[in-house]
Order: sequence, then C-alpha cells, then structure tokens
Amino acid sequence: MENMSAKDAFKLGWDYMTGGHGKPKDYAKAIYYYKIAAEQGEQYAQNNLGVMYRDGMGVAKNYEEAVKWLRMSADQGNASAQCGLGVCYERGWGVEQSYADAVKWYRLAANQGDITAQNNLGVMYRNGIGVAKNCEEAVQWFRMAAEQGNANAQSNLGVCYERGWGVEQSYEEAVKWYRLAAQQGHAVGQNNLGVFYECGRGVAQNKAEAAKLYNAAAKQGYAPAQSNLGFLYRDGKGVAKNYAEAIKLFRLAANQGYPRAQMALGYAYANGQGVQQNYAEAVKLYRLAAAKGDQWAQNNLGWAYQNGQGVPKNVTEAVKWYRLAAAQGNENAIANLKNLGYNE
Repeated sequence: MENMSAKDAFKLGWDYMTGGHGKPKDYAKAIYYYKIAAEQGEQYAQNNLGVMYRDGMGVAKNYEEAVKWLRMSADQGNASAQCGLGVCYERGWGVEQSYADAVKWYRLAANQGDITAQNNLGVMYRNGIGVAKNCEEAVQWFRMAAEQGNANAQSNLGVCYERGWGVEQSYEEAVKWYRLAAQQGHAVGQNNLGVFYECGRGVAQNKAEAAKLYNAAAKQGYAPAQSNLGFLYRDGKGVAKNYAEAIKLFRLAANQGYPRAQMALGYAYANGQGVQQNYAEAVKLYRLAAAKGDQWAQNNLGWAYQNGQGVPKNVTEAVKWYRLAAAQGNENAIANLKNLGYNE
C-alpha cells in the first residue's frame, strides 16, 4: 500500500467515503486511503481528509487536524479547502478566531467560483464582519451564488430585496428568490415565503399556502416557522383552529429559545388557551422573551406586575417593563403607561 499512487489512493478513499463502485461505505477506510494520497500532496484528498476530521466522520472530531489538512489543500489553490478554512477561522475551529482571515479565504475561494464561499463572503459584507459593511457588495456575492442555485444565497438575496439592503426594495423580487430557495427545501426560504403569503406581500394573500410553507420549515425544526404556524392554528387562519396543535408548536420553538414563541406560550398560560391557566408559568415565559427584547412579552410582563398575576403586584416594576415595550413603539404598552398616569 505504501507504493500506491496518490491518484489510486484518492479514488479508493472516495469510493469508501461515498459507497461508490460497489464498495461499502466505510469512513475509516476512506481516511486510510485519503491519508496515503494526502501525504503525497494530493489536494482533493487533503481537503476531504480535513472535512472528515472537522465533522468527525470515521474518526474523532479534531479541528486542529482538520485545519492542518485544509490548509495544505488551500495553499495549493483548492477552492473547497479555502472555503472550509475560512469557516474554521470564522468560527474559531482549530485556530484562533479571525474574521479577517475568514474573509481572506472566502474571497480566494469565491473568486474561483465556489458558491458556498460566495454566499459566506456576502454574509460577511452584509453584517460588516471582518470587512467594512457593504450591502451592495454583499448583494453581488449573493447573486453570483444564487444564480448558480445555492439555496442559502437565494434566501439571503431575498432578504436583501425584502429590506432594501444594497438593492431597491422589491417584494416581488424577494418572493422570486425565496421561492427558489423554498423549492430546494430551504427552511428559511420556506418560512420567509410563508410570511409573504400570510401578509399578502408581493403575492396574493393566501394563508393556507402560508401554513403549508410554515409546516414544511417547521418539520425541519426551524423555530420561527414553528412559531408562525402556531399562531395560524391558534387563530384558525389558513388551518382549522386547534389550540393543542398551537401549544405543541409554540413549545417546540420556545424550547429552542425563540422569544416570540416564548411570549405566545406565556400568553396561552395566562389565558388558559390549550393549557391549564397558570400565571406563574406565564410570567416565567414572558421573562425569558422580554430579556431578549420581545416587546409583547415586555408589555405582558408589565401587565402581570400591574395586576399581580403570577408575581406580587408591583407598579414600579410594571412601569419599567411597559417603558421598555413602549420604547419599541408597542401601542398597548404606551396606553398602559397612560392609564397609570405616565404620558411619555
């Protein structure tokens, strides 16, 4: 085996990794043959070996070892390895976190046409991470990847059109890109397209279609979609009203820390909708969501303090939470403050 050529070793590694050419899928054997090829400088074997160490495929996860092999491949110009090395720098896997280095490696890969790197570079520009924020530049990279079918980029480009980031705002264009992502099973694209159908934004309003899209994303565990579908079941919009189903969905999203679902579940406990009324549980959930800035949870927590529901009555504490919600424009909180004599 020591005399096996890099080309032959790589082919065997690939076959064992993928189960190709009649070989049983065997990650341990794939690593064995990839190492033979990688040690001879075969860049594709080096990249794949790095990926397997990064993801713990057939070997204990080892980010430092992953970075070692990815760097060898990246230094030879392998775009996939350059992108993978960028991810390691962005997340601090096996190297000291460095957004600037992440951008460097993403750019090298993106310039070679790597669609994952193009999308990732777009994200860095959009968020101003490791590079000056530039939504127009972000859109250029998202578009390159989106036009090649990258679902993440299609969804990200949809967000840019929805919010007018780096492009003229266009709900119709947002729908186009969300739909392309959704058709690939992309949970964020499915959820965002669902929101547009629910609100009639860029498409004719169709809450049944919204429910269908939310359900597809919710089945993938996407918390915003679970929460959005929960509201439709709670209110009987696009689906038959079903408090039990709403509670189930709110709980799934709330357990992931999604504040809107925590608020909605708290509201259900406060009002006995689909669950036994329990003010203390409502307050607990409101507090979790309010701490994350959810304005309705802040308002509802204020109401609980004002009325002594689940907590001792405390108008000072109520005013504190109403003010936080009112600062976000929550009209109920503003009205509640006025009722307490605070015209702010």
